[in-house]
Amino acid sequence: MKYARLTKEQFEELHQEFINFLATQSITGEEWKKLKAEKPEVAEQELDIFSDLIWEGVLNKVSYLEHISPKQLMLFHISEAFMELIAIKVEDDNVDITTAYGYKWLQQNLHDDTVSLYTSTKAIKDDRNIDVFAIIQQGSLITKGELYTYFSELLKD
Repeated sequence: MKYARLTKEQFEELHQEFINFLATQSITGEEWKKLKAEKPEVAEQELDIFSDLIWEGVLNKVSYLEHISPKQLMLFHISEAFMELIAIKVEDDNVDITTAYGYKWLQQNLHDDTVSLYTSTKAIKDDRNIDVFAIIQQGSLITKGELYTYFSELLKD
């Protein structure tokens, strides 16, 4: 398995897609029930293959990720060849950027001595989707890139 098995909830959401997947494998509903009962290891393999297919489709479309914690904002822009990072760290104990107040404070105090800004670019050498999946596994969320674009524009000035 290349990524991670989908959760029960995700399988429920993708019920029709899973039925279609089984159909492409020439597995009917009855055959699926029989497979689960008589050859659970084969059924498990089918679940894993389906999970990887879904993840691959999702990861192929990812362009932006973000990870926000009380003291740190990590914004990623991912292309086919590069992964760009904007990282912002707040070292003021009274500020939590996961709150509306803390985020507003950050916007107004970006050049404060307690705020550190870092940018980095890394070439993607092997499997782009494995790199993206690893960042998601560490708690990042897939986004449309509004925060990345916002801070990228601020850094250009």
